[in-house]
Amino acid sequence: MSKPATAPKNKVTIGHVFKTIVWPRRKLLFIGLILIVISRAAGLVPPWATKPFMDDILVNHQMDKLPMLLIGVTIAILIQAVTSFLLTKILSVEAQHLISVLRSRVQKHLLRLPIRFFDNQKSGALVSRVMNDVEGVRNLVGTGLVQLVGGVLTAIISVGFLININPLMTLFVLLPMSIFGVITLKAFSIIRPVFRERGKITAEVTGRLTETLNGVRVIKGFNAEPQEIKVFEKGVDQLFQNVKKSLTSTSFVTSAGTFLVGLASVGIMGLSGYFNLTAGDFLQFTMFMVFMIAPIVQMSNIGSQLTEAFAGLDRTEELMNMPIEDDGTVRTVKIGTIKGDMEFKNVSFAYEEGKPVLKNIDFKAPAGTVTALVGTSGSGKTTIAGLTASFLNPDSGTITIDGIDMSKVSLDSFRSQLGVVLQDDFLFEGTIRENILFPRPNATENELKSAVHAAFVHEFTDRFELGLDTVIGERGVKLSGGQRQRIAIARAILANPRILILDEATSNLDTESESFIQDSLKTLMQGRTTFVIAHRLSTIRQADQILVIEDGQIAERGKHEELIEKKGRYFQLYTYQARI
Repeated sequence: MSKPATAPKNKVTIGHVFKTIVWPRRKLLFIGLILIVISRAAGLVPPWATKPFMDDILVNHQMDKLPMLLIGVTIAILIQAVTSFLLTKILSVEAQHLISVLRSRVQKHLLRLPIRFFDNQKSGALVSRVMNDVEGVRNLVGTGLVQLVGGVLTAIISVGFLININPLMTLFVLLPMSIFGVITLKAFSIIRPVFRERGKITAEVTGRLTETLNGVRVIKGFNAEPQEIKVFEKGVDQLFQNVKKSLTSTSFVTSAGTFLVGLASVGIMGLSGYFNLTAGDFLQFTMFMVFMIAPIVQMSNIGSQLTEAFAGLDRTEELMNMPIEDDGTVRTVKIGTIKGDMEFKNVSFAYEEGKPVLKNIDFKAPAGTVTALVGTSGSGKTTIAGLTASFLNPDSGTITIDGIDMSKVSLDSFRSQLGVVLQDDFLFEGTIRENILFPRPNATENELKSAVHAAFVHEFTDRFELGLDTVIGERGVKLSGGQRQRIAIARAILANPRILILDEATSNLDTESESFIQDSLKTLMQGRTTFVIAHRLSTIRQADQILVIEDGQIAERGKHEELIEKKGRYFQLYTYQARI
């Protein structure tokens, strides 16, 4: 038996929006409400003026009343224009400011989420959530909300004038408008999940497009353009179907409004003859009826915009409710300069429940020593490095830094003393200089040059016309793999970390570059606790300890010579590589 449907876990309530978005801006919104009341009051002057214009001036030729009537209508129109300008200037600008604030807040929270979150997300989809999902709030703080209130006030005042002219005719008008109101509320309850789903589809389509553009060389290399086109077309069609569904609902509301307004108009024509209204009364009643109906129809459009805003906020709230990795209530220990003693105590870890990647890992990495992790692909080496960097948290067991439980340590205080060079290290679009300076933007020119020479970056930048100011393109696409890796190493050298993680740091270097880098890395490693992952076992012969990882466990440990003498798993790996 299926479970009954429940409301979305992160569905935003009106109370929450009022408390967090509307109330903090109450002064601006109050000014907006005053302006909208003045504007709508001025807007009622022209329909009121129709009766004296028809009956007194056109029929009875009381022309002395015409100048004052024209002046009054002109002033009312001027007031409407001025208040409209002020509303846009005050509220629309504040709405755009709110959007920028929310985007910054979401991006800030996003960067504080754990690495495992990003492993299951598309970067393009997250970009869409940051940029698009908060767009709708402009209708909550901008002119949309005050126009909604203003529309209600206009409709109420117009009803008062209509009752004054003819109560029975007013009742006839209100009946179809009440039906329209019920239809509108029902439609909006249906549309909100549609808008929420649209945000999800848009994020997925954007994510796929971003992947396609980033992987365009692979796509062209395998002649895979047709299949990528089909995937994108399918996503775009899903988006179209969603938009079609929302358009169908909103158009039904609009069509219902048009029909009911038309029905009311036909009834008014008949009843005006029955009640023997004057031409002025009929025209004035008709004008006030329009001024009553127009805000109601406008409110349906604004209601659609507000519904879309709430749907976007639902998705934003879902993201903001995700727990951050550096929880200040748990990670309360702020560490100063560390020595670098690290220890794994009975550590186990699994990416998926029931599928352990590491099983009861135990080892010590004393301060200033080099620990090499070797083993076949998938054995768990990179996972150990991820745990060391605090990118991951152990499922069981403890990792300590200088005897302090890492799960209690503030990530900011630890990572400020961490340096990482990954196998496929990321370079930002910009210049070589900017990428090396990334961990320390305020480093001196001498410190920069020292890092550049230590990583032998100058060996290729000296050949570039702009040197370190050469633009490298997105992800360093204009450089070779070895050049990108040397920039990443220079970046780590400049960071001057206490804990250093080298994950295949020399994997993309040619033999000559590797020999240069090995010398620079020896200097970099001095006095630092270093973890090295390398498939090239010749690069780790001088390590203080080598851990052979097999099937998530430490199969062997010791120095290079000791492990060679044992003629175990390390000996097999080393001699196999020597023959290649």
